[in-house]
Amino acid sequence: MKKNLFDLKNFEEIIKIGRQTVEEEGKAINNLIDYIDNDFAESVELIFRSSGRVIVTGIGKSANIAQKIVATLNSTGTPSIFMHAADAIHGDLGIIGKDDIVICISKSGNTPEIKVLVPFIKSFGNKLIALVSNADSFLAKNADFTIKATVEKEACPNNLAPTSSTTAQLVMGDALAVCLLEYRNFGDDDFAKFHPGGALGKRLYLRVEELYKFNNKPQVFPNDNINKVIIDISKNRLGVTVVIENNKICGIITDGDLRRMLEKNMPINETVAKDIMGHNPKIVEPEMLAIKAFELMKTYNITQLIVAKDNVYLGIVHLHDILKEGVV
Repeated sequence: MKKNLFDLKNFEEIIKIGRQTVEEEGKAINNLIDYIDNDFAESVELIFRSSGRVIVTGIGKSANIAQKIVATLNSTGTPSIFMHAADAIHGDLGIIGKDDIVICISKSGNTPEIKVLVPFIKSFGNKLIALVSNADSFLAKNADFTIKATVEKEACPNNLAPTSSTTAQLVMGDALAVCLLEYRNFGDDDFAKFHPGGALGKRLYLRVEELYKFNNKPQVFPNDNINKVIIDISKNRLGVTVVIENNKICGIITDGDLRRMLEKNMPINETVAKDIMGHNPKIVEPEMLAIKAFELMKTYNITQLIVAKDNVYLGIVHLHDILKEGVV
């Protein structure tokens, strides 16, 4: 009997169903550990040593999972392309190059499209990896390697809607991608090349040198009077000025230093920059990643950093410079 959501007296049943779904899929994922076997390892090595691409194919919900696996492989250094199983047998087989490896994803491994497609792939001489739930299926028996993504049942109460099975496929695809990532020694710099856009990309490539150069360069000398210090801080709108002596950094003065000077009732007319400056300013090199500069500011609870190279003062990077770039 169908339930009307609005007939529920409270949210308890909704919460119960939601938790059962998560629990059911969690069990399915945990069981996949037993399927990380020799075929899985040989599949990773095969792809790693290949000079071609990885063609990932499937139909229905498996096709949706195939597209996500392709995206993950591409973003982690394994050139891949999606081929819909139905389109493949209507002309898209031309996508497959002679050195390409094909991963075919299917729960049953016995769908009509798969039974038509597999013989053609084999006739081309391409290696075929099956990512399948049914290890006794047509697909599994005809593949060179079989990665099992077997689930006992779907999270759907009718055991019909692809839920646990597609989650299992996705997880095994991620496991493949991560193994290949490790094999390729794919690091932060590599990741940045493939993710130049958005906040993620900026976290990996945006450097301090691209930020400070747009700011003014506030500076005073040790014996400059407080009036000059205040004017310099005010006009440059960075809340700070750097104290320079013999072309070297010898200190820093912030808005906070000025407030503390007033709280101590220091005589303004007799006080000079060196009397109130901080002697151990935080200095970063222009090559530092902006996200690292942000973390440094957070650690020391400050909003500005001096940018310098070999103690030669270059400028100021402000917290707002980093925030407006959307790095954090």
